[in-house]
Amino acid sequence: MATKASRSAARLMISPAVVLLLGWMLVPLSLTVYFSFLRYNLITPGTNPFVGWENYYWFLTDPSFKAAMANTLLLVGGVLLITVGGGILFALLLDQPMWGQGIIRIMAIAPFFVMPTVSGLVWKNMFMNPVNGIFGHIAQGLGVQPLDFFSQIPLLSIILIVSWQWLPFATLILLTALQSLDQEQLEAAEMDGAGSLSRFFYIMLPHLARAITVVILIQTIFLLSIFAEILVTTNGGPGVSTTNLTYLIYVSSLLQFDVGMGSAGGVIAIILANIVAIFLMRMIGKNLDA
Repeated sequence: MATKASRSAARLMISPAVVLLLGWMLVPLSLTVYFSFLRYNLITPGTNPFVGWENYYWFLTDPSFKAAMANTLLLVGGVLLITVGGGILFALLLDQPMWGQGIIRIMAIAPFFVMPTVSGLVWKNMFMNPVNGIFGHIAQGLGVQPLDFFSQIPLLSIILIVSWQWLPFATLILLTALQSLDQEQLEAAEMDGAGSLSRFFYIMLPHLARAITVVILIQTIFLLSIFAEILVTTNGGPGVSTTNLTYLIYVSSLLQFDVGMGSAGGVIAIILANIVAIFLMRMIGKNLDA
């Protein structure tokens, strides 16, 4: 009886937070689904006829949609490749005893706390500007033509900026996992004649597998909605070369004032994000069971 009473009291105490959370999630989602079935354009207010699946059809057949999907996948894949690979290397480096280890670790994770808008502006104006940027001055000093990053390699430039911001997160998670590794295993392997590469591939990397999976899951969910870095650097251009799905929804809703089509794009983005999340969660489940 005491257990049932405790559970009832616990449910009663958390119910306001649950109701608030559901309202905060379901009300905007419901309105988005509702608007996606209307021809709702802010240029012609008051005339919002029901059009069914028409907005979804036009959004999916928009020539920019295929480019946006490809850019989204390339952006997520490129950032994951850099952050996971670089995170492992930095975690191994920061795990070594060194002078000022605490300060170095704090400085290493500092970029993660920089706002995306600020990060994009700093990289655009201080580093990648072909005239006044640091990379441009280095190129001129070497007698090489400065590279105009956002005109010549726009998507790769966005990938580098986002990777710089998310690399500390991957490093922190992987460093924490690396520090939980039993050092006696490494010492025993070393005594048995295993080299550095063998110890890494056969002991460290399998130990980091779960942490790597968690990093991929969390980063993928956030990387699917990258927006600020694109807005302040390229505005989705040149053309649609850096337009991802999130930016395409922004263009439809706030630049073309087509709330109906933008809402349809938002619903499609939610469905795709949930498919990716479910797939990755199953991967984590298999990894944990193993």
